[in-house]
Parts: sequence; structure tokens; C-alpha cells
Amino acid sequence: MSLFWRIFLLNAAVLFAATALLLLGPVTVSAPVLLTEALIMVLGLAAMLVANAALLRIGLAPLQRLTRAMTTTDLLRPGRRPAVSGHGEIADLIRTFNTMLDRLEAERAASSGLALSAQEAERRRIAQELHDEIGQTLTAVLLELKRVADRAPVPLRDELRHVQETTRDSLDEIRRIARRLRPGVLEELGLISALKALTSEITTHSGLSVRRGFDSALPRLGEDAELVLYRVAQEGLTNIVRHADARQVDITLRRTTGGVELRLRDDGRGIGTATEGAGIRGMRERALLIGAELSVGRGRARSGGTGGGTDVRLRVPIREDAGDSGDGGEIDNSERSSRSSENSRSDEIKGSD
Repeated sequence: MSLFWRIFLLNAAVLFAATALLLLGPVTVSAPVLLTEALIMVLGLAAMLVANAALLRIGLAPLQRLTRAMTTTDLLRPGRRPAVSGHGEIADLIRTFNTMLDRLEAERAASSGLALSAQEAERRRIAQELHDEIGQTLTAVLLELKRVADRAPVPLRDELRHVQETTRDSLDEIRRIARRLRPGVLEELGLISALKALTSEITTHSGLSVRRGFDSALPRLGEDAELVLYRVAQEGLTNIVRHADARQVDITLRRTTGGVELRLRDDGRGIGTATEGAGIRGMRERALLIGAELSVGRGRARSGGTGGGTDVRLRVPIREDAGDSGDGGEIDNSERSSRSSENSRSDEIKGSD
């Protein structure tokens, strides 16, 4: 039955009941209306309105639940669907809304995957150009400065040495930026080594104390899952350094039932009630690409009682065809080690040239 006929029949039932009471009941209305007659009419009208309101509230309750679901739906937190209730057009409307959410989440996941893939490709291209073009140019400048400094007079030699150190610092900074854009250690040595290198770099350049806890027997992860775990850890640590005003952070990567959990906990000021920024939303989009779940909440407080810190958790499910780490994992590690050795030898050859 359509919504129109449901509301019409409800109102018709109320009016029919009121008419029957007037026709069959002992109540009459005098030409000059008496107080008791007016009171009875007012009470009857009030009863009609209350009955009509109650019936409409029951009939339209599913629409109110659907309205609340529409206002709280977030495509970055999938899985929440309003329950299909009611009859006729109301149930059809809720089913249509759920179908629309499924389609929007699928389209957003596809578009986000393409955007993030293009972003990673652009990062690799920029990192390669920084390493090959600017890095080699600065290396040539360093060699030329060394040659000139060796031949320069003593008063000028110290100034040239200072310029040489400045250039060397710039070259190291460019290499650091290139490593952040394209984590080569992730491809060569695996996720654990990449996270150790990342935390060591954060500690060196920010002074933040990082405590690590990585399980050695992790299940095998795909390249996409490893990249998402690394990028979430990278973004989380960057946010802590920039905004948290923290002194210490704990980063753990451990095996859980049916998956892997990455967790970052700091003792900073906490996230408060501010709207999530682009960094956290980017982490959520990456998590959705591999079917992972990201949660961001309050962490532990500082020793002085202030702050509250932030607790970031990324739970990555393991596909059934991925299997556990075993011989295949050793083969992957050996291949990565061999690639790392080959890259090291090529770097040594380039350096000797």
C-alpha cells in the first residue's frame, strides 16, 4: 500500500469513528451551545487529533530513521545502513537509499584507488628526478668545489669549505625527501625494515622519542597492504611531529586474529573536537582501498595530567589466498636482499665513477 493511501485511510478511520459517535451517541447540540456540550466537543476534537498524530507518528517513523541515517552517513566509514522497516513506498525508499550508498562507496573506492595510484606514480617520478637530476648535479658541484678549494689560497679555502658543507647538507636533504616520496627500502627489504628506517629518521630530525614493537612472525601481506601500512604510519608520525606537541610515541605492528594491526600512541595534546583534516581523511581513503578499518581516538595523558594524546589504529584483514609467512616469505626477503645488494653495488660503482 502506498504512503498516500495509508495516510488517507488512517484519517478516514478517525473521521468515521467521530461521525459514528455523533450519529449513534446520545450527545446533542442545542441552539445556544451549552458549556457541557462545548466541553464534550472540545474533548472529542482533542481525542481525534491525538489519535491522528499517534497513527501518523507510527506510520512515518521509518522516514525519521532514514533522515537521521542520511545526516550521519560518511562514505569514509562504510558499512552503516538503516534497517529496512515499514511498508510499501517507505521500505522501497530505504532499500533505494542503501543501494545508492553501495554504489557511491564502490565508485568512491574506485576513484580513490585511481587517484592514489596516480599519486604514487607521480611521487616515484619526482623522487627519481630528484635522485638522478638534482642529486647528480649537486654531486658534480661538490666535486668541483673540492677541486677549487684544494687549489685556492688559504683565506678563501675556508669559505669554500663552508659552501661545500652547505651543498652537502642540501644534497642529504634532497635524498631524504626522495626517500620519503618513494620508500625504496619498502620494496627492497620489506615493511618492518621500512618502518624502522622511518622511525629512525623521525627521531633524528625531530627529537621525538619513538618506541617500536614489531612482531617478527607477521602473515604475508600484499604490496598494496604494505604500502598502505607504511603511508599510514608515515602520515601519523608526521601529524604527531607537526601538531601533537608530543615527547614520546609508541608504534606497534602485531598480528591479530584474521589480520594485522598497526597502532600509534603519543602523549601529545590530543585531537580534541576539531574536524578531521586532510591527513586523517587521506589515511581513511587508503584504508578503504584494502578493506582495512582505521580508528582515531584519544590516547593516554601526559604525566602532568594534560593533553590526552592520540591513538591511531589500522586493522588490516588478511585475504585467504595470502597465507602465512613461510618459505614464500623467506624467498621474498632473499629476493629483496639481493635487489638491495645489487643497488648498493650499483651505487658504489656510480660513486667510484
